[in-house]
Amino acid sequence: MVNAASIGLSTRDLYLFNKGDLFHSYRTFGAHPIRLGDEHGVRFAVWAPNARQVRVAGSFNDWNGEGHAMELVGETGVWSLFVPEIGAGDLYKYEIETLEGNWLLKSDPFAFGAERRPDTASLITDLTKYKWRDEEWQRRKQDGSPYHESMLIYEVHLGSWKNKGKEQFLTYEELAGELVEYVAGMGYTHIELLPILEHPLDQSWGYQVTGYYAPTSRYGSPEQLMILVDKCHERGIGVILDWVPCHFCKDDHGLRRFDGTPIYEGTDWKRAEKPIWGTLSFDFGRTEVQSFLISNAIFWMDVYHIDGLRVDAVASMIDLNFDKPPELHTFNKHGGTENTDAIRFLKRLNETVFHYYPDALMIAEDSSAWPAVTSPTYMGGLGFNFKWNMGWMNDMLRYIELEPNERMHHHNLVTFSLVYAFSENYILPLSHDEVVHGKRSLLNKMPGTYEQKFAQLRLFYGFWMTHPGKKLLFMGGELGQFDEWKDAEMLDWKLLQYPLHHSMQQYVKRLNTVYAEQSPLWERDCDPGGFEWIDVHNAAQSVIVFMRRSHDCNRFTITICNFSYLHHGQYRIGVPERGNYRTVLHSEDAVYGGCLQEVQQEAGSSDIPWHGREYSIEVDLPPFSFQLLSFGDGEVNIPY
Repeated sequence: MVNAASIGLSTRDLYLFNKGDLFHSYRTFGAHPIRLGDEHGVRFAVWAPNARQVRVAGSFNDWNGEGHAMELVGETGVWSLFVPEIGAGDLYKYEIETLEGNWLLKSDPFAFGAERRPDTASLITDLTKYKWRDEEWQRRKQDGSPYHESMLIYEVHLGSWKNKGKEQFLTYEELAGELVEYVAGMGYTHIELLPILEHPLDQSWGYQVTGYYAPTSRYGSPEQLMILVDKCHERGIGVILDWVPCHFCKDDHGLRRFDGTPIYEGTDWKRAEKPIWGTLSFDFGRTEVQSFLISNAIFWMDVYHIDGLRVDAVASMIDLNFDKPPELHTFNKHGGTENTDAIRFLKRLNETVFHYYPDALMIAEDSSAWPAVTSPTYMGGLGFNFKWNMGWMNDMLRYIELEPNERMHHHNLVTFSLVYAFSENYILPLSHDEVVHGKRSLLNKMPGTYEQKFAQLRLFYGFWMTHPGKKLLFMGGELGQFDEWKDAEMLDWKLLQYPLHHSMQQYVKRLNTVYAEQSPLWERDCDPGGFEWIDVHNAAQSVIVFMRRSHDCNRFTITICNFSYLHHGQYRIGVPERGNYRTVLHSEDAVYGGCLQEVQQEAGSSDIPWHGREYSIEVDLPPFSFQLLSFGDGEVNIPY
């Protein structure tokens, strides 16, 4: 056995790792270029508690680890070795002898770089060279509060936003120019990256990971990723990373039976199996796994300055039998189906992240009805600060796909979300999952003629943008794509040569700008006092009208949506104040592909009580139209 101190390891750190409390374990594990005495080289450390032997094989020893046997550090299950005269750029793997005498060749779970698939070796990487320039962004972020600020997220799959041909991807550095400028120009506040942790299969979109600490080499080097994040921050854009702690893939070089035994997935194979994905669940009750995963969350914020994590598949984590056939069902010690280990893990994860990064975004992608997902753990919650509103998304997509003459019979699909809209801190997602696998693109979900599809998509976006909750749109939604997302091809940018698609992009850009300008649309997203129905029961005409208020209650907006194919002229709406109501945006403006050459710029109130209010205004409601009116914001806000 080796003495930990002799190779620069801390016995306390190894103790904390075994205990589940080493939250920066990437500083201990993996391959670290260091100086030991008078020698420069690389220190390797890996957890393989049930291995007979572990060796390092790599490009520096012709992939034969016989001369580079690692030594066990005490009774920690950790093996370590210092190899002189090697460094960044060298490739390596671990040769692991199992208890049965078989030899495995494994990538490093803590590798900071990886070969480009289909090759699977780990890459010795020095992450200390890049000089960050985002101090101003970090200061500004600390002074803000995400609950009371605008949040408009552009969800991106880097390999198919744009590319140079089949499997000819733009690099992180190239994306730092073109993508970031596009996102900033369109008015988004954040980019959310589909998983960029190293993964073997393109078609998994990054959701089946082998290298949790290595950004995928498909798009270039770790330093190039740092350039991308830095550029986002320079342009005032936050970066959210899709993060997948639920499960991992079964590829031989990965975490499955890492030392010949199930140390990451646990020994209960029924609990470990994720049959719908062909993957394995982490053993969230194992302390070393907790150190590994929580450290990984911290790592992306520490090293890559990621601003937040969207935690994938929370529902699958907290339910032992989520999407499993009866023969794989298991139960907790109380006889229930809750995964109590996963629940404790999620609470601890969020507590730890917010301890180190109080201004982080921790977003739950959760389709369950689990309560208090975004409540603090000391109040019994899971401790996230935002959650995707999957109920709103499913109801609204179901509603908007209905034939217009059927919508009056399903009016509750539009209104029901306000029953629970303030029970959590919500993000309203229109994500990649809704435009693949035969679900059709957002535009193609709309019924009717070519022009009616565009009109309804503009209407739908207007309702989405003004409904309580932060916002997320998957790339391509702003173009009005007809086809579903194709992960192996880039977006259909050629559509912009056609007037209605170009107008749709300009409409989304203007809608994004209006959202940023109108504080009632985001200041009180988590406060029921910031929302008020004006006309909620008009199912017969498929019309809804509601109000959003800012902290300054004298400033508010009114959203008017006509989801029917009929024109409603001289439609009267009750309003709370006497005065002029300015048209901020009208979806049927010809500028955006609509039918109106001129849009009424304001509506003056009358002393005619309506909808339980002292005053009212009259507006014209074209078919499939959205209008946003503003009161109390000073100058007329003209969108032309």
